[in-house]
Amino acid sequence: MRLQKFIAECGIVSRRKAEEFIEQGRVKVNSQVVTRPGTQIDPQKDQVFVNGKLASLRQKKVYLKIYKPKGVFSSCYHRGEKTIVDFVRDLPYRLYPVGRLDKDSEGLMILTNDGEFANKMMHPRYEHEKEYIVNVKCQMTNDKLRNLESGIVIEGRKTLPAKVKKLGDKEFSITLREGKKRQIRKMVEAVGNSVVSLKRIRMGDIHLGSLKPGEFEYILL
Repeated sequence: MRLQKFIAECGIVSRRKAEEFIEQGRVKVNSQVVTRPGTQIDPQKDQVFVNGKLASLRQKKVYLKIYKPKGVFSSCYHRGEKTIVDFVRDLPYRLYPVGRLDKDSEGLMILTNDGEFANKMMHPRYEHEKEYIVNVKCQMTNDKLRNLESGIVIEGRKTLPAKVKKLGDKEFSITLREGKKRQIRKMVEAVGNSVVSLKRIRMGDIHLGSLKPGEFEYILL
């Protein structure tokens, strides 16, 4: 098994993050520091240490959906600021977020200790849909909504086609198959408007449902 896959399946960090840990010299196999991602190990014979702690596959896989409130960071740590994992500190699991929402956005996030699941949800090739409700400052014309739907050039690259549905003069839903940093805000700015509020309500087949800000539920997969 590849070393980064083993670390991810132990629920320590995602596979991408595991690759970074390996390159940074934070991983040992038996007594040797390994710095090359892709190194093959035998989980039945080899001992893997991440940041000095023994990694184990026996950890229960946990999946949560949570409503990230506006003003909360979606990372595990952010210089003393409140983060999404603060809402689950009392749980007996080490969980980390799948993907991100910027501080000023709210809505659905997923927390898990299953690195393989996290990788599949985040990797662009799987194209998991993400649906958002957007409120904007000025009225959105049908032409501008169609522009968002067909794709907008941002920083020299055209976004993938999206699904857009008008909900009101200043409100619409948009479903993306990609997730660039602050993408929706930049798309709206590109058509001459600005976002007032942004809420994610779906990731793939997982819906926000009736959760309120700060609330979470276990997901059965």
